[in-house]
Amino acid sequence: MTLAELEAEAKRCIRCKLASTRTQVVFGEGNPKARLMFIGEGPGKEEDLSGRPFVGRAGQLLTRIIEQGMKLRREDVYIANVVKCRPTVDGLGVRDRPPEPDEVAACSFYLKKQIELIAPEVIVTLGNPATRFLLNTNEGIMKLRGKWHSYNGIPVMPTYHPSFLLRHGGETGNTPHKREVWNDIKLVMQKLGLPV
Repeated sequence: MTLAELEAEAKRCIRCKLASTRTQVVFGEGNPKARLMFIGEGPGKEEDLSGRPFVGRAGQLLTRIIEQGMKLRREDVYIANVVKCRPTVDGLGVRDRPPEPDEVAACSFYLKKQIELIAPEVIVTLGNPATRFLLNTNEGIMKLRGKWHSYNGIPVMPTYHPSFLLRHGGETGNTPHKREVWNDIKLVMQKLGLPV
């Protein structure tokens, strides 16, 4: 199966209740042979409307981390989410929420297959849902971030989700959480042999 075939299958998916409220499936995007993969929890409003992952305010911050911080082009990495459809409170499309266990169980096949097909050298998980899913743990991001973990032999670096940084003053100023993310990203750059 190719990435394009997997995407076509995902776009027809009706495995969980999120299929009934989505505008479109947000499969993922980037280099299909990326050395680095970022994984978030699920699409938000902007992503649901555009069909692209991480394009809202949190996505713009992630793009700055990739392009200004890491000196990579966004299209050189691969960006995806655990679930491919937007989870909202009561399915009303007003307020986002983390994906529920049954939604993750229904959708996780796609992410696992994406990882298998892309075969990145390093994965960065963004926030609790992505980290807990990939590492199969109940530990929180505060304990897990900043240390290397592994998924099927691939090094995994958990860090805060960009939306968490935005909620804690991360768009402006040098906040402690922003510094922690930058420290995590520097470890990723070292692992990939990129200049820090």
